[in-house]
Amino acid sequence: MTTTAEPAATAPQGGFAPLRVGPMQVWPPVVLAPMAGITNAPFRTLCREQSGGRGLFVSEMITTRALVERDRKTLRLIRFDPSEQPRSIQLYGVDPVTVGRAVRMIADEDLADHIDLNFGCPVPKVTRKGGGSALPYKRNLLRALLREAVGNAGALPVTVKMRKGIDDAHLTYLDAGRIAAEEGVAAIALHGRTAVQHYGGTADWSAVARLREAVPDGIPVLGNGDIWSADDAVRMMRETGCDGVVVGRGCLGRPWLFKDLVSIFEGEVDYQRPSFRRVASVMLRHAELLGEWIGDEARGVIDFRKHVAWYTKGFSVGSEMRVKLANASSLAELEGLLSSLDLDQPWPEGADGPRGRTTGERRVVLPEGWLDDPYDCAVPGADAELDTSGG
Repeated sequence: MTTTAEPAATAPQGGFAPLRVGPMQVWPPVVLAPMAGITNAPFRTLCREQSGGRGLFVSEMITTRALVERDRKTLRLIRFDPSEQPRSIQLYGVDPVTVGRAVRMIADEDLADHIDLNFGCPVPKVTRKGGGSALPYKRNLLRALLREAVGNAGALPVTVKMRKGIDDAHLTYLDAGRIAAEEGVAAIALHGRTAVQHYGGTADWSAVARLREAVPDGIPVLGNGDIWSADDAVRMMRETGCDGVVVGRGCLGRPWLFKDLVSIFEGEVDYQRPSFRRVASVMLRHAELLGEWIGDEARGVIDFRKHVAWYTKGFSVGSEMRVKLANASSLAELEGLLSSLDLDQPWPEGADGPRGRTTGERRVVLPEGWLDDPYDCAVPGADAELDTSGG
């Protein structure tokens, strides 16, 4: 399957190759990171529109238990727009049997073209059940889970996304990368932070380089963490030798970052510096798409509220107006508030930097005795599988 256009014949930005994920060819080698409550169908649509459909765009986290039980909310989250090709689903699970059933369901019912497994989430409700960034510490459990996933996927490529480890005393990424390669995954993505770092500090790109050296050349390694601009993406690939990048918080309130990424990988420097008029237009479209997807305009505008601060960052909007925008309850109200602002404001200096969650170190909540034996293969308790999707 060829998912995107072939790269330009000349590659002034370093001759980067398309990203190969099983049968898929992805150009540019850029992946939208799954983000709970963010990377739903409307946001993926906005990002794909900006990139001209190029790149790989992954759904928000889907819980394997909820999927096999055909939870209504979960089934809505895996509905893809007909224009979405390939369709990528990220799965969360801790029980190899349940993960295998979910993967088989996706393959048998043609629900997606690519499956990514979540071993990177640091939030307490996930790690306290032994999932997300906690799970790779249990090497044999990780292997069993990957074996079930790859074995039930048929022709679908299975990839993994993980962190460096739980903390600096419990690093897992090199062992996890080796195990993933041995079990036949199609690609491995590494966020250069530990779970205890959460989203604070600076991502350790050198860990991405070490993982690239440790994993066989035929398995792509992708880097994630602190990619705030197209220049950052190219710099990461040059510094680490990784095969592609995963972009998360850098695109919050900036879906046009994916257009910048296409430009830089195709040897252009045509970065988007939209005026507030253009930003306001994208905000309205985002809210409208959410309403259409949810099936209720008011609920769509309410869901959009979390995006307001990201879109307006750096612009002369004012705290009082930001509160009003974040409390709008209809498209008409949102449009009226936006139109009352100075729409001709240019893109503000300094608005390209860090955005989204920047919380510092946090204690990682783990199941009791989790760190006692890294080779224990016991599945966490019966309630370990979350029953809801989307984080």
